[in-house]
Amino acid sequence: MFLGIDCGTQGTKALVLDADSGRVLGEGSAAHRLISAANGKREQQPADWLLAFEQATRAALEQAGVPGSAILAVGVSGQQHGLVLLDEQGEVLRPAKLWCDTESAPQNQRLLDYLGGEAGSLERLGVAIAPGYTVSKLLWTQEQHPDVFARIAHILLPHDYLNYWLSGRYCSEYGDASGTGYFDVRRRRWDSALLEHIDPSGRLVAALPELIESGRCLGPLRPQVAQRLGLNPRALVASGGGDNMMGAIGTGNIRPGAITMSLGTSGTLYAYAEQPQVSQQPQVASFCSSSGGWLPLICTMNLTNATGAIQQLLELDLASFGALVTQAPIGAEGLLMLPFLNGERVPPLPNASASLFGMTSDNLTRANLCRAVVEGTSFGLRYGLDLLRASGIECRSIRLIGGGANSPIWRQIVADIMATPLVCPRHTEAAALGAAIQAAWSLAREQGRSTSLDELCATCVSLDESCATEPDPERSARYEVVYQRYREQVQQLQ
Repeated sequence: MFLGIDCGTQGTKALVLDADSGRVLGEGSAAHRLISAANGKREQQPADWLLAFEQATRAALEQAGVPGSAILAVGVSGQQHGLVLLDEQGEVLRPAKLWCDTESAPQNQRLLDYLGGEAGSLERLGVAIAPGYTVSKLLWTQEQHPDVFARIAHILLPHDYLNYWLSGRYCSEYGDASGTGYFDVRRRRWDSALLEHIDPSGRLVAALPELIESGRCLGPLRPQVAQRLGLNPRALVASGGGDNMMGAIGTGNIRPGAITMSLGTSGTLYAYAEQPQVSQQPQVASFCSSSGGWLPLICTMNLTNATGAIQQLLELDLASFGALVTQAPIGAEGLLMLPFLNGERVPPLPNASASLFGMTSDNLTRANLCRAVVEGTSFGLRYGLDLLRASGIECRSIRLIGGGANSPIWRQIVADIMATPLVCPRHTEAAALGAAIQAAWSLAREQGRSTSLDELCATCVSLDESCATEPDPERSARYEVVYQRYREQVQQLQ
């Protein structure tokens, strides 16, 4: 039995996987608190992640009906780009700044200028650093909290921090490290000189975690953590990775051909590549995968956070929200939303705010507003898909995951806007599943067994053909008109 953990923005999810049969035996979840402010601050307390980890794990074990002693290895998926700072004793110095935090946008622009703009950043790192990346958060900390900066002994990502808590080791793997902004994705190594530009003393370089390959184990659980979680103290901690890298494994996206689309708090699109095909499109991040290759990816900052905001504003439950979406026509009778509540990364508009266009006394209805936010967030992903295709990525089908994938109407809207067929895996919480699969793979490698990641994905990842959705050519043509109107409004902002 293997435990997969996904520490996301909204909460932590846990699942228990029987890797021999491919069955998910039990699942659990617990929510996180978000610290936010109008200036773009988005932070969380790492202590909340630990509590949620414990609660979700106990719920998953209880549902599975298996003792914690049966768990052989643990894999962790974490929200990318977050900054967790520890002192010499391993204590957290301040709340973690998250991927969706845009407070450090000015610092990111100065670092981008230093690198020679997007072209210089692509040439040096293989990615164009964006405000959500980790590196600008370090410069922000230096300028805004010099007392905290002076005490930094360890620089970790959220999944790195959870692995440290579990195992006592300070490590990072290539996939998650790709989103820091101080990692060379082609050569798979830290860019120490960039951190020395921020702090010439070399303290930041000394605080970096050890880089390890994906599919490796850090070691056994710390005894006190095993006791707190009720797990086998001999269970090993796998390398784990970023949520997108684990989502790729959890959807079987470990070979070229398919694209995974996630409808979560943010929207993501990613594919597998065998070589570091660095795109000339700066918004395409050519991250490393956690399965041995690379993971060309785009990420929009706004998805279910935007639909959830409208749902809350209108005091609707999920079913009522979906019903209203179906009542409105394609294009919401001219009501168009740019849903940039958190600014936006794709396209790069970190300081943008959300906007409604085309409002009249006739079309400003609850149904049209619900439709406009679903369409607006989906158009952002369509723009990202266009960028991936322009970079040479083939997209014959989409594997849809995340909370939004549970909605039949949203699935149809996505298929029509993308003009591409889609299907959902049976387990749409793909990041937690991917973490559990990777834990099984890591344990097999640790024990010298020949079990491959391909074999594990073939056993553990299955597609739910009942939710397979084909695009309708007539609807796709109508959406194309609305999408071009969306692009015109975005271009005016740019």
